[in-house]
Amino acid sequence: MKRLIFALPATLFAAIALYLALGLGRDPHLAPSALIDRPAPEFALPPLPGRERGIRRDDLLGEAHLVNVFASWCAQCRIEQPVLLRLARERGVPVYGLNWKDQPAEALAWLQRFGDPFRAIGADLSGRVALDWGVYGAPETFVVDADARIRYRHVGPLTPEDIDTKIYPLIKELNAVRNPNIKKP
Repeated sequence: MKRLIFALPATLFAAIALYLALGLGRDPHLAPSALIDRPAPEFALPPLPGRERGIRRDDLLGEAHLVNVFASWCAQCRIEQPVLLRLARERGVPVYGLNWKDQPAEALAWLQRFGDPFRAIGADLSGRVALDWGVYGAPETFVVDADARIRYRHVGPLTPEDIDTKIYPLIKELNAVRNPNIKKP
């Protein structure tokens, strides 16, 4: 009986350690999203102070684009900002920003320092809209089609390779489906 009492905590500890080790081995970029191929949630966010436009679901209609969740306090968002700038400027991809749980003044200063690739930015001060999108953390990026359906989700900072192999080809394909005069990649 004494052996059982000593073995039980050790067995329990080993089971918990195994569970955690398996979880740490998973790629966070492969986090599933229940919203893939579903309409983007209804939302309306105010703009950051001094900006003309916030964003709402209806802004996501008409062409394929990105919705990027970012914050000034997010170190990984700094890594991907040059990638978003190039995508918007060099390839003409519309990028909408969802500023998540951020202080507006800090977000504006961050944009001035690191660049602003966004067509419009919504200030999600409470984080409620990001929660509706299923956001786990910043940065996260969604490809949204012309009918405001979420087609792809990327967790973590975007890299040039992500843009070249996944994001840009998908946007071109979605726009070609919407407009048959655009050549497919």
